[in-house]
Amino acid sequence: MNTTDKTSDASRAGVEFDDPYGIIEDELRYQDGFDPDAEIEPDPDYAATLAPDPATQRRERVGPTGRPMPRFPVPRPPVEHGPARIVAMCNQKGGVGKTTSTINLGAALAEYGQKVLLVDFDPQGALSVGLGVNPMELDRTVYNLLMHRGVNVEDVLLKTVTPGMDLLPSNIDLSAAEVQLVTEVARESALARTLKPVMQDYDFIIIDCQPSLGLLTVNALTAAHSVIVPLECEFFALRGVALLTETIEKVRERLNPELELDGILATMYDARTVHGREVLARVVQAFGPQVFHTVIGRTVRFPETTVAGEPITSYASASVGAAAYRQLAREVLVRCHAG
Repeated sequence: MNTTDKTSDASRAGVEFDDPYGIIEDELRYQDGFDPDAEIEPDPDYAATLAPDPATQRRERVGPTGRPMPRFPVPRPPVEHGPARIVAMCNQKGGVGKTTSTINLGAALAEYGQKVLLVDFDPQGALSVGLGVNPMELDRTVYNLLMHRGVNVEDVLLKTVTPGMDLLPSNIDLSAAEVQLVTEVARESALARTLKPVMQDYDFIIIDCQPSLGLLTVNALTAAHSVIVPLECEFFALRGVALLTETIEKVRERLNPELELDGILATMYDARTVHGREVLARVVQAFGPQVFHTVIGRTVRFPETTVAGEPITSYASASVGAAAYRQLAREVLVRCHAG
């Protein structure tokens, strides 16, 4: 069945397609073994966490957000790399999936041929731990890049288990940088200056921010081209989003005119609970198209990957969690191309 036939079938069923990215007619979606139904018809053991009525979801092509689900094409690997798009993974609330999303989005992008650099910008070093690095055994980290002259990115850079994905690690030393940067000239731009020499080497640089809106987070927002906001589908997670968007707007006005919001990523979603469905509906109502179509559901696989020290795309490659982050990678690429 070709694209037109599928679209016609949906039209006859009374489904109106919202296609803001212009990809409904994109023939790429059938290339390289891409299954357009993969995320609409998830693993049976996991389906209930993504849709209370998976049969309706499949029939009406509706995603977890309640909107018609576009098909995001499998991208062709880039012919050449750079300059990088810098993305800040940011939310001042902890435990919302920032680090998990940084690791797995980065790994999924690398699978599609993108060169990716992950920056651990949290003194807790969770990103480093999640990639199998012991932060306490590191001689040089992002802190040394920020504060010590003569230290360059190559001195700190670590390879990960994922081909095409590198890491700038962090540990508790970074907490001192927030105090020491206060007296520096152009203190908000320290990270941007640090990353500038490697911009041509990567396609994406993803910064895992600490759970606060302090000087380190402002540095990340000043360096970034865009922000992804992971948002746990829980009521208290909603309360801080307005403050975060206000901070993003202030950074855009005063420090980084190029900064934009890539989207809000719903995480830890479980549609079996009324509360989870209500929170996701309120997020979509408040932010509309800024909410990613891709929704990350709860699964025990994510904490298992932290123990294993590798992304879910390699640890449990066939899992629905891995499929979700691959779809997110495709959606991010489409949004970047559209922008």
